[in-house]
Parts: sequence; structure tokens; C-alpha cells
Amino acid sequence: MNFNRAVIKVGSALVSPENKGCSGKYLLAIARFITECQQAGKEIILVSSGSVAAGRQLIKHGSPIPSIPTKQAMASVGQMKMMANWQRFFDVPCSQLLITHGDLKDRQRYINIKNTLRILLENGVIPIVNENDTVATDELKVGDNDNLAALVALVSEADCLFILSDIDGVYDQDPRDNPKAKLIPEINEITAEIYAMAGTTQNVIATGGMKTKIQAAEKAVENGIDTYILNGSRSNIFEKLLKGENPGTYFKAKQAANKARKHWLKYILKSSGQVKLDAGAVNAVINKGASVLPSGVNQVVGNFVAGESVDIINANTQQVIAKGICQYSKQDLLRIMGSNSDEIIALLGCCPSKVIIHRDDLVIL
Repeated sequence: MNFNRAVIKVGSALVSPENKGCSGKYLLAIARFITECQQAGKEIILVSSGSVAAGRQLIKHGSPIPSIPTKQAMASVGQMKMMANWQRFFDVPCSQLLITHGDLKDRQRYINIKNTLRILLENGVIPIVNENDTVATDELKVGDNDNLAALVALVSEADCLFILSDIDGVYDQDPRDNPKAKLIPEINEITAEIYAMAGTTQNVIATGGMKTKIQAAEKAVENGIDTYILNGSRSNIFEKLLKGENPGTYFKAKQAANKARKHWLKYILKSSGQVKLDAGAVNAVINKGASVLPSGVNQVVGNFVAGESVDIINANTQQVIAKGICQYSKQDLLRIMGSNSDEIIALLGCCPSKVIIHRDDLVIL
């Protein structure tokens, strides 16, 4: 298991195999795998489909393909059942995050999601993410949980993505039509030919198929995240994963996740201002791997909002020592600089973050 933080996406076919409420048929093996990963020091974020299927029997509907409002009502009641079903398999607490594409596009909400996930993982909680189907409109929806899982992997800075469904992986032909179809164990480049191999879903509740899984894999590998498409209904695949084997289709990341992010921070993201640090803070950032705290800031230059990139300056030498994503706007930072983190809430009335720039969000230059 050559990863530190993974996102595991679980499809509707595993959460509700009969489309008649939640089931533990396949989830027990998945939960056991997650627990063993945690015991090995790995961090896991779960992206779970199944809220519509979980609530299907509780909302009256007269069609095998429910209307959008009916599906939203099913999701509303099904969310509770799905979360309760997951929690019963774990001794550690689970949390629920319902997000939309609008949340991921908005700079401040993106930062809030990232901070929430970070704190949950630091406290040993398993975040369970789903799209907010009860309120999302078409323009706000990601559309499927495969692509949502890839976006969550990006937000959380995961280095591995597991997409679990009821199919073994990517085949060279549709295995439903051709019994001689061969599983492709590794894909190093996603081409038009790879997409042409994708079939369509036959599940009336599911919103994705192999195409959306390949789309998700493409998003992930472009950002340094190794991706697997696996058959989560086969419990032996988890034993193979724990042994370092590949029981499905593996998409190789184009570069290390950390390297991809550092490159993005260093060369692509433009700085909108400067945060100048005293000698003690400079030493802590460069030599101790510390985050930037408000107590170490003695000057702010430029005009930036929370979530924008800033240069980190040694106030004594005026040298740029690092670059990172600031958790606060210039106006708020001017009010809290030089103060202790515990004083932020008294100064601002709220405390979005106890650090100005988290260590994970900066690169030393």
C-alpha cells in the first residue's frame, strides 16, 4: 500500500445491491480494508453513493426511473440511512460532508472543505462525502460520484484514488457482450481508444458508468494521484491490495502528487501579495517544517483575499523564502498579525484557521 492518504469511492451497486435500501453485503469487507489501512497509519476519505437507493422504498414513485424531485426526496431520507449503515461498521466516528460543484468552484468554500477534511483526518474521523443531491441544481452538480471522488482527492491532496463498483476494471471490449473480453491491468495514458472501451451503466439508480470512472481517473492522474478501478463486490481484492497486488485496472499517475502540487504552487499559481515574517518565524518555516502563524507576521503587502497565493518574505533580508496559499484576506490578516492563534476569535469574531498558511499549502523556494 504505497500511499499515505486515499479516497475510496463506493458505488450504489455496493451500498444497495438490490436497489431496496442499504445492505452490509459488500460494505463489511470494504470497512475492514479501511480499518486495516488506518491501523497501518493511512488516512482514508470515503465518497459514498447510495443515498437515492437507500431511500427508494420510503418515497412513493410510479416509474422505474423516478423524476428529479422524487430522487431528491429519496436522497434526503436515504442520506440518514446510508450514514447509519456505514457507521455501524466502524469503531471510530464518521462524519458527513454534502457538497456541490458550486462549493468546489468558490474559493472560500473550497478552502473551508479542505480545512474541514484536514481536521477530521487529524482527529481520526472517517469523512464520508456525497453530492448534496437534495438541493443541487444541474449547474451546481458534479453529476456523478466518480468525478466527485476525483475532485475530493484533489481538494484533500490524496495520493491514491480507489473507485469501487461491481465491475472488475477496464476491459478491451464490453464483457457483457463478449465473454472473451480481457481485463486491462494497467493504463499509462488515457486516450480516445480507452474511452471507446467504456460501456454504459445498466443500473437505473446509478448516475455513472465506466466512462465517468475513466474521466475521474484522468483528473486524478493528471494531478499526481494513482487510481484504481476495482470490483468492490469481491472481498479478496482487498487482501490483494494489502499485499501490494493489483486486482483491477491501475492508472499510473504522471508524477508524484506532492511534486505536482509543489510545481503548481511554485510555477503556476500567481502571488497576489506578500506576508513578511520575523526571524523566528522564518527559522520555523525553513528549518522546522512549521506553518506560518499570525504571531510571526510583522507586515502585509498587496491586496488579496483568503485562498489566494502570497509570497512569504524574510522581513530582515527582504528575500522571498517561500510561497503559499493564505487562509486570510489582507484586511483580516492586518487585524491579527503579531497575535497568538488563540486570540484570533476575539479579534475577528471567528477563527477560520489557527494558521495563516498551512505547511501543506506552501513550498520553500
